Amino acid sequence: MKRFPIFSTLIVGAAVATMIALGLWQLDRRAEKAALLALYRANLTQPAMAFPKTAPVADAALFRRSALMCLEVTGWKTEAGRSIQGASGYRWIAACRTGAEGPGALVDMGVARNPSVRPTWSGGPISGRISTEPSHMSLFDRLGGKHEVLRPMLIATMPAAGLAASAPPSPEDVPNNHLAYAVQWFLFASIAAIIYLIALRRRMRAG
Repeated sequence: MKRFPIFSTLIVGAAVATMIALGLWQLDRRAEKAALLALYRANLTQPAMAFPKTAPVADAALFRRSALMCLEVTGWKTEAGRSIQGASGYRWIAACRTGAEGPGALVDMGVARNPSVRPTWSGGPISGRISTEPSHMSLFDRLGGKHEVLRPMLIATMPAAGLAASAPPSPEDVPNNHLAYAVQWFLFASIAAIIYLIALRRRMRAG
């Protein structure tokens, strides 16, 4: 008993238990995501609604039709994107002023194949589908269950001059990969346990 590493065993056991718990949590999230995807598909057929002003965007609002008045474009940024025809490129996202005060609005005004093409759109009425700004969360953070609050963004139906319309947001683009995450956590737990058992067996034999 003196040779048995009690402290190390407790540490490894706690780590394995944590990974198993994370795997079980991902299985629960899988069922929740399936219900959420059903809601998103139903949103596609719902009538137009007012554009959300602040984050987070309610699940009942995502993918629904909406419109807003962009009084002034206060800035532009580019992200990797895809046109409605499926071509990859640079999508231009306008930061709009929508009133004297308030957070304003983000509008995806279309995709350009050439990164030097800059839209000349300066604002006006615009309609499209409600989505969220692009996420920059890492895969490791997602595996750890971290949550990112994304601002609402309108994907314009009619692009700015010189741009191709961005692919409309679709529930089919929302991954339900929680089963894969669960399997990964279970594999991590199994590998950690096997490695420790092998090391423990060698230690006991040497003792």
